[in-house]
Amino acid sequence: MDPPPKSWSIYTRAEILAKYQVMERVGSGTYSDVYKGRRLSDDLIVALKEIHDYQSAMREIEALQILQGSPNVVVLHEYFWREDEDAVLVLEFLRTDLLTVIKEAKKEGAGLSVGEIKQWMFQILCGVDACHANMIMHRDLKPSNLLISEDGVLKLADFGQARILMEPGFHAVDENPSPYEDVISNHERSLQHPEAFPQTHSQNQDGYGNQEQRAVTQDEYYRVLDEIKTKSSTDDMDKDTNFQDGNTSCLATCTISDVEDDFMKGSFTYEADARDNEEGGLTSCVGTRWYRSPELLYGSDDYGLEIDLWSLGCIFAEILTLEPLFPGTSDIDQLSRIIDVLGNLNEEVWPACSKLPDYEKISFTKVENPPGIEGCLPNRLPDEVSLVKKLVCYDPARRATAMELLQDRYFGEEPLPIPISKLRVPLTRSAHDEDSHNLDDLDLSDCEDFNPVNVIKTGTGFSIQFP
Repeated sequence: MDPPPKSWSIYTRAEILAKYQVMERVGSGTYSDVYKGRRLSDDLIVALKEIHDYQSAMREIEALQILQGSPNVVVLHEYFWREDEDAVLVLEFLRTDLLTVIKEAKKEGAGLSVGEIKQWMFQILCGVDACHANMIMHRDLKPSNLLISEDGVLKLADFGQARILMEPGFHAVDENPSPYEDVISNHERSLQHPEAFPQTHSQNQDGYGNQEQRAVTQDEYYRVLDEIKTKSSTDDMDKDTNFQDGNTSCLATCTISDVEDDFMKGSFTYEADARDNEEGGLTSCVGTRWYRSPELLYGSDDYGLEIDLWSLGCIFAEILTLEPLFPGTSDIDQLSRIIDVLGNLNEEVWPACSKLPDYEKISFTKVENPPGIEGCLPNRLPDEVSLVKKLVCYDPARRATAMELLQDRYFGEEPLPIPISKLRVPLTRSAHDEDSHNLDDLDLSDCEDFNPVNVIKTGTGFSIQFP
């Protein structure tokens, strides 16, 4: 569905033109356009993101305001929004992203060093921890939404699908010291390279909603989360919307892209139709297919921060191998690839899986001797494999939180994360046109990839079994 026609554009917004020079369009999608701009008062280069969808604009503004000051989240300088006009967000301009880093490393053939990998992972964890500490689900974590400044600072971006599960100010931490302080104190040599560890959120409390924080135990954290997930939300902003940006959502952030590129070549990812219901309930159709968790693929509308943790594991595996972990061509193929690696999904590995809406509708033949994550990460360090396994697992309750992983021994052992200033940062964002796929939403044609297919009538509908 195309956005409604309009008789004006960012170039006719007097209040914007009074403060910014609109230079060139650098990204375009169904629901947003991004322009490179220059702030007239001090010549600062910015990204001007014009969002054509009310719900997406509200989500992004609210999330970024809560996360203001977090060093690993994109900066929202200000925004313009009046009745009957699109919101225009003024964001910091970031020239590249993690997907470009991965593609450049693959092109060079040497891969990323362990020190580089640790630094990228560490910064991603800091950004995700900032979100989850404020009960913000990003819901679309992927390499192209992890933007990078020219000096190597990685920042989470594109919060158009984000959901805030509760009021900011609830700080889900345990009573242990800051994980970053732990790592540094246990390994004195890291003090020689202080910039290897980004500033901690404990040093940036003002960036977390400027509200009083309280420490809670992990048990209390999950108890509150469970209460939120089972309670009907009254979020009146979740009106029907549509995120069928195809491959262009990743362009509509703050990165450079070639808007003349063929639509079919812009990205290998798939953008789902994100429609949360009017009562504030959640939709399973969020995120990008390659990074979507099993509970989403099975149609769950009762999920939490754990979906981001699954995405995180897929991203980490991609950093390690320079290849996507589960590059599905349809939702069914996506599930099939996951099951081929992790084995069949059943009550033994995830006690609540039978309650998933589509669990009884779709089944796969028994997978004998699945290789597990180890089989997908050949020649990687045991601690690296362990890190990914803590995230890429069926049971959401078993996935390690970002805070727990920040304390993982992996980051404190030699070789340490290299200083941020030593990271190799590509000059510009690539077009992401290699190994691309044009991926459509799940429909009956998805079944054509599998032979034979058994369709069994049940009392509540039907079941599809794939070999």
